[in-house]
Amino acid sequence: MGVFQNNLLAGAAGQAGAGAAAFYDYQIEQSCRWDESPDQLQITSFGQAPTSQYKGSFSCWFKRQGLAEDGIFTCGNGGGDGELNLRFNSDGTCRYNLYSGSAQVGTLVTTQVFRDFSAWMHVMVTWDTTDSTSSNRMKMYINGTQVTDFGTETYPSQNQNAFFFGNSRKHGIGFFTWNGSGHLEGYLAEIHATDGTVYTPSQFGETKNGVWIPKDPSGTSYGNNGFYLKFENASDLGNDSSGNNNDFTPDGLGADHQVLDSPTFGS
Repeated sequence: MGVFQNNLLAGAAGQAGAGAAAFYDYQIEQSCRWDESPDQLQITSFGQAPTSQYKGSFSCWFKRQGLAEDGIFTCGNGGGDGELNLRFNSDGTCRYNLYSGSAQVGTLVTTQVFRDFSAWMHVMVTWDTTDSTSSNRMKMYINGTQVTDFGTETYPSQNQNAFFFGNSRKHGIGFFTWNGSGHLEGYLAEIHATDGTVYTPSQFGETKNGVWIPKDPSGTSYGNNGFYLKFENASDLGNDSSGNNNDFTPDGLGADHQVLDSPTFGS
């Protein structure tokens, strides 16, 4: 079982100091700090039909600050179709689930554990249930590299309706939408969710001198119900910068939760 004791050594961003500005071609100027309950972001209605309920992507930069169950991105009302669960477990593993009703139709749980509280990591998952190859229907990437070693590994059936981005589905950042638990302890930056387009990590990051660093995401297609959370407005941390106006409602996240610690500017 691998352990990321230092994500920077493992190829993640987080270089600090005077040389940081010169090293990074794309700067992330801030992040949002979660201090567990009640901190969360939630959207309960998108106002239009999704571009696709079969394919999409989610990307973020994350720095852990504890070993509780950290909900990153979740979707679902509980007990109904269309639940997505991306989280880090208390044992340090990363878990990515798709559900249909109460049944798990796809599950990826890493063997590798992530327990470094000092460095940022890039976390990305994709789904494309239309793909004829089962292992392509759910993918997970850490720091630009696809994860292929899982303790648990199951995939949804072809053309499974994922129901993500549906107008009546709760979508949450930093907690579990279906029961209100799993509040995050850590930092998040540069959150992208794309409705209808499956990207690879190269859309959001690149390797420089052996280090995986953020990249200008210009040209990203968000579809109807995708979103981009930059946390650049301290008075409105749920503001969507994708152009879709899919703003999230913050709970417990005030202006003091916007911090300068980011993947391109260390604390």
